[in-house]
Amino acid sequence: MTASLSGAAAIVGVGATDFSKDSGRSELRLAAEAVTAAIADAGLTPADVDGLVSFTMDTNTEIAVARATGIGELTYFSRIHYGGGAACSTVQQAAMAVATGVADVVVAYRAFNERSGMRFGQVNAGLAAQDNSSGTDNAFSYPHGLSTPAAFVAMVAQRYMHDFGVTSEDFGRIAVVDRKHAAVNPAAFFHGKPITLEDHQNSRWIAEPLHLLDCCQESDGGVALVITSAERARDLPHTPVAIAGAASGSGQDQYIMTSYYRDDLAGLPEMGLVGRQLWEQSGLRPDDMDVAILYDHFTPYTLMQLEELGFCGRGEAKDLVREPGALEVGGRIPLNTHGGQLGEAYIHGMNGIAEGVRQLRGTSVNQVDDARRVVVTAGTGVPTSGLVLTT
Repeated sequence: MTASLSGAAAIVGVGATDFSKDSGRSELRLAAEAVTAAIADAGLTPADVDGLVSFTMDTNTEIAVARATGIGELTYFSRIHYGGGAACSTVQQAAMAVATGVADVVVAYRAFNERSGMRFGQVNAGLAAQDNSSGTDNAFSYPHGLSTPAAFVAMVAQRYMHDFGVTSEDFGRIAVVDRKHAAVNPAAFFHGKPITLEDHQNSRWIAEPLHLLDCCQESDGGVALVITSAERARDLPHTPVAIAGAASGSGQDQYIMTSYYRDDLAGLPEMGLVGRQLWEQSGLRPDDMDVAILYDHFTPYTLMQLEELGFCGRGEAKDLVREPGALEVGGRIPLNTHGGQLGEAYIHGMNGIAEGVRQLRGTSVNQVDDARRVVVTAGTGVPTSGLVLTT
């Protein structure tokens, strides 16, 4: 996305299902519910939609979603690879489509039964047996027991702790603030269930140094977002949320989930690349952000993102999270005000984008006063993406 596209498109609708551990519905139904709700929220009808964007991991094809929701002809459809790293890329591609006239109204969606159906957090030997390059990449780590996302991240987290003096308690502070925000969010699975740092430290090990409460949920649910041109957005019911920056990025020597063969293991250079693009496109800086919605599938990567995006220097995120109230509403940079994927739900980051929209509309359950600029990120450890959203 070049600077000329900055502000050319806007998010005008958000929709979501309930978030649960057993939805009792098919993934297609979840997608249809979320897409229908988002279109209605935008003040549009299915007939207005001519584009759909999703993840390659989503089981619901664009044409099936179009049939299920009453959408007619499609002039644009696309899919983004790399799991949760695709979240903000879906909005980026939708923005490019409407800004160039390829489509008029595009809906980005993600829906799955990730708890009651296929559980991404479990060992899946088939990933190393795929007859493609991803199977080859995974085959380097699976025979050594590195066969779950938590195990992948644990090795990086150990190195990060060694290099910068970060502690497990520092990771736990991310979990505590997320759950504090989730506790007052009626849509969150952990509504009414805050935790303490002691709770975090006493939770069982998953893959040392990761405790259970360092790891995001497995959730059933769906989220959808409606994107259209800035010009059309002005005529719709809600205050448009402008896409001031949208970027995707893959770092040097990138692998799936964790890139073990880089010289520097304790960082996320692909997120650094995304951040540099976002600040250049938007003309804004980290200090201009009123809210940060950072992908929190594992707490260590949230600290690393604060550094890669420039909210603090390398190795200094531990000092930021130790500052009382820094990540809460009213603090230096309110974090994951919906509760994040640790507290609200794990919908591959799409629910984080929806929260960014709510903050700029002024409708968040943890509303930041006069919120005008929000940064949102997608999955880390993989090729990733991000957004800067403004009023």
